[in-house]
Amino acid sequence: MILVTGGTGLVGAHLVLHLIDNGEKVRAIYRSVTSIEKTKSLFATYKKESLFDQIEWMQADITEVPSLEIAFQNIDTVYHCAALISFDPKDEDILRKTNIEGTANIVNFCIAYEIKKMCFVSSIATLGDLLPHEKFITEETEWNPEKPHNDYAISKYGAEMEIWRGQQEGLEVIIVNPGVILGPGFREQGSGQLFTKVKNGLKFYTLGFTGFVAVADVVRMAHQLMKSEIKNERFTLIAENSVFRDILNAMADALGVQRPEIHAKPFFMEMLWRLDWIASTVFQQKRKLSQATARASYSVNNYSNQKIKDFLVTDFTDIHHYIKEISKL
Repeated sequence: MILVTGGTGLVGAHLVLHLIDNGEKVRAIYRSVTSIEKTKSLFATYKKESLFDQIEWMQADITEVPSLEIAFQNIDTVYHCAALISFDPKDEDILRKTNIEGTANIVNFCIAYEIKKMCFVSSIATLGDLLPHEKFITEETEWNPEKPHNDYAISKYGAEMEIWRGQQEGLEVIIVNPGVILGPGFREQGSGQLFTKVKNGLKFYTLGFTGFVAVADVVRMAHQLMKSEIKNERFTLIAENSVFRDILNAMADALGVQRPEIHAKPFFMEMLWRLDWIASTVFQQKRKLSQATARASYSVNNYSNQKIKDFLVTDFTDIHHYIKEISKL
C-alpha cells in the first residue's frame, strides 16, 4: 500500500486521484476532517467521485510522532507531499518544524518500517544560485549559503538534507523539484490565489521570470519515477520558463476578464512590501506581501528540465493550453 502525506493539498490530492485511477491502493494522511472536503471536491471536479471512497484516510500530523505509528502499518511506498508554504517571516519557526522536523520524522519511519522507496515533493526554491557564466539553473547548480534565501526555501532545503540522510542510511529516494504548480481547485492557497486575484480584477503585473508546471505533470512524473528503477536522484519539473505578465494574461483571457494593465516595477514592489510590513506591525495582522514575495515577482530565473526528459523520455503539458483547460473546471 502507498502512503501519501499532504493528501488534502493541491499536489497530494491530485496524486491520490492519479494513483487510485491507476489501480494503486492508497492511504492518505489528513489533519482535520474539514480539509478532506477539498480533496473530495477535486474528485468531483474531474467527475471521479466513485474513486474517492477508495482512499483509506488516516488522521495524523507529520510533526507528531505517535500519530504516525499507525499510518505506517503495512506501507511499502511513501509520497511525502505535506509541507507548509509561507513567505511571512513570522512563520520561520513553524516552517522549520513542519518542513524540516516533519520530513525527518517521515524519513525515520521509512527507515524503521523498511519502506521500499520514498518520493519527496520539494521545490525549485531549493535549487542552487546561478554563477555569472551560467544560463540555466539545473539539479547540479550549487546552493550558495552566503546568498539570501527566504525562510520557505531554507526549510525545504533542510528537508532535502533529511531525505539525503535517509538515502545514506539505505532508503531509496526520489526528489522532484516543481516550479510554480498550476492546477484546478485550491483557489484560496498557493498558486491558486493567482486565479482568484485575476478573476477579482487584478490590476498589476510584474516582469519576473520563473518556471511553471501543470500539477497533472508533477503527479504523473512522480509516479513514473517511483515505478521505475531510477533511485537516489532529483529532478526539476518545469514545463516552461515564462514571464509573470504572460501567465497572468493567459489566466485573464481564459477567465474572460480584463488583463492586468499596470506594470508594478521593482521600486514599486520594494515600497509596497515595506508598507505591508508597517501595516502588519501596527495592526498585528498577517503579512500580505513579504520582502521575499516582492523580490521574487521581478527576479529572473531560468530552469532546465532536460534531466527529467532524458530519464523518462517524456514531455510536458503546454502551460497556456493547460490554463485554458483548468479555467473551465
